[in-house]
Amino acid sequence: MKLLDRVLAKKLPDDLTLPVFEAGSKATRAASADVLSALASQVPELWGGSADLAGSNNTTMKGEPSFLPADRTTDEWPGGPYGRTLHFGVREHGMGGIVNGINVGGLSRAYGGTFFVFADYMRPPVRLAALSHVPSIFVWTHDSIGVGEDGPTHQPIEHLAAYRAIPGLAIVRPSDANETAIAWREILKLTDQPAGLILTRQNTRVVDRTSGEFASAEGLAKGAYVLKEASAAPQVILIGTGSEVEVALDAQTALEAEGVPTRVVSMPCQEWFDAQPEAYRNEVLPPEVTARVSVEAGIAQGWAKYVGCKGRSVSIEHYGASGKGTVLFKEFGLTSDAVVAAAKESLEA
Repeated sequence: MKLLDRVLAKKLPDDLTLPVFEAGSKATRAASADVLSALASQVPELWGGSADLAGSNNTTMKGEPSFLPADRTTDEWPGGPYGRTLHFGVREHGMGGIVNGINVGGLSRAYGGTFFVFADYMRPPVRLAALSHVPSIFVWTHDSIGVGEDGPTHQPIEHLAAYRAIPGLAIVRPSDANETAIAWREILKLTDQPAGLILTRQNTRVVDRTSGEFASAEGLAKGAYVLKEASAAPQVILIGTGSEVEVALDAQTALEAEGVPTRVVSMPCQEWFDAQPEAYRNEVLPPEVTARVSVEAGIAQGWAKYVGCKGRSVSIEHYGASGKGTVLFKEFGLTSDAVVAAAKESLEA
């Protein structure tokens, strides 16, 4: 298919190739940077940038010059009128409006990035994108208390719940690098829905999906999937998003050691999961398994529909603090021990 025909059809290349990440440890924002650079040559209609945080958001496609007037380029800022790197300045609200305008008015696809805590500055254009069915892409990094020493002003707490509350907006919070790659592909497939891609500052575990122990990251396309199955019929289900999926996996190991068959579900996008057929939703979250625990570094609002009346949520219901992210997770109870304790409570409920 010729480029113009493909773009007019709002389709991705049939031979689109995404990075595959080996087991290890990598921040999802860093994985996103690798994915964007891989997409650059394959999806030439894609362009975007950040609200003066490109170095932290990792929103610059490698080697792509800046979008600048020809007479404003410099050795430090090479570019021109056909550059693909946008510099929005310190103005999230304006960035959101610009991204929406590009995605409404032309054949190209634009994205804009900032810290997740600053997404509140751009809530009106995000809401307008959802209301208008505009497939804008918002890249929101530094997604939790894992930000660390910047302190509570920079640590999202209520934001996941607040943005999930916007009808028509997909909030996608991948757990590792390979989920991040699939997330970009699925978001680019959207033609009438905006998406917020929620990414970590800190490294997260990249699970080994080649051994058969963990399911393929392709499951992200359905919003939630069984990442790691229980040793027998599950007695408890642990549901995590983003960096907390690793916490759920550690809790699973502890519960299985105590003889409690435990399933781990990765749920990167509630909206996409809710759109799946009931049969699939019941396959992932069997109604008969009422012992459930959600774990997410944000408020618990919105999780009751998945954990049910006997379930529990391991969350953070207050603002953060300045300190190392690893210390804050421990101090605020976002640990595998807390998930194990919550699972036992749920089993006894």
